[in-house]
Amino acid sequence: MTEWFYPRKSAPEGDWELSVGAAGSSVQVDGWQHTGIKVAATAPGQTLGLPAAAEERFIVPLTSAFDVAVDGVKHHLRGRANPFAGPTDVLYIGIGKAVVITSAGVGRVAVATAPATVAYPTTLIRAEDTAVELRGNGATSREVHNFGMVGKSQADKIMVCEVITPAGNWSSYPPHKHDRLSDQENLLEEIYYYEVRSRNPSAKDDDPMGFQRVSSTDERPIDIATEVRSGDLVLVPYGWHGPSMAMPGYDLYYLNVMAGPGERAWKVTVAAGPSWVPESLKSEPIDPRLPLK
Repeated sequence: MTEWFYPRKSAPEGDWELSVGAAGSSVQVDGWQHTGIKVAATAPGQTLGLPAAAEERFIVPLTSAFDVAVDGVKHHLRGRANPFAGPTDVLYIGIGKAVVITSAGVGRVAVATAPATVAYPTTLIRAEDTAVELRGNGATSREVHNFGMVGKSQADKIMVCEVITPAGNWSSYPPHKHDRLSDQENLLEEIYYYEVRSRNPSAKDDDPMGFQRVSSTDERPIDIATEVRSGDLVLVPYGWHGPSMAMPGYDLYYLNVMAGPGERAWKVTVAAGPSWVPESLKSEPIDPRLPLK
């Protein structure tokens, strides 16, 4: 564990096996102000409570279905078999709301959070209302679920999406950054939460993993080149981030959580060096394995 990398179960809080940056989290990182996440593995009928706080939240089922009670109203999230099985129902919850999450089965659930001041209503976003977007070509092909981005959902600060990268491909490439306020770029913290699966689940002693790179853009040092496994977390306070690399034989999922002090907008600068690569790959087809199942 480092200041920016948290392996699975390295930052527990009660029933949450990972809780970083959110209200009540066991880990509060110096200078980290705008995003948080909680992740739990659940048993059938298990409940998880979130007290009312000045933060907005997205409830994202990773595996299985969940019921979420907000102000006495129960919302059913149908969930999915695993994070690679397409979009899921998600629930946006505005500030000042106490929440109770009840698991329908053996599952995993993530809660993406961001401090906020403007109240927006609780909103259920159905899986069928989230488009499966295929981006890139050739070895940069990936699948994106933009359910919590600008234009897809209402919120004060938080932006959330999922990216699924098939085995052997790279995503978040070319590297990009959003670490200063300008006309071309917005200042945003970003969280990467990972799940990884083997394409040969019967293999003995298998160790599904991918790789994540984050590097410096200016005088602020950051240098991450790490293996990532299911349940791991990388914080990106600033700097170039990418590529996110799926090893041959292993599909990579990550949940992105972004927010910052300025407007709710995703404006980025792309690294100049490899900026020619997307154009060079346009003649290559999108990976035929996408969308993954």
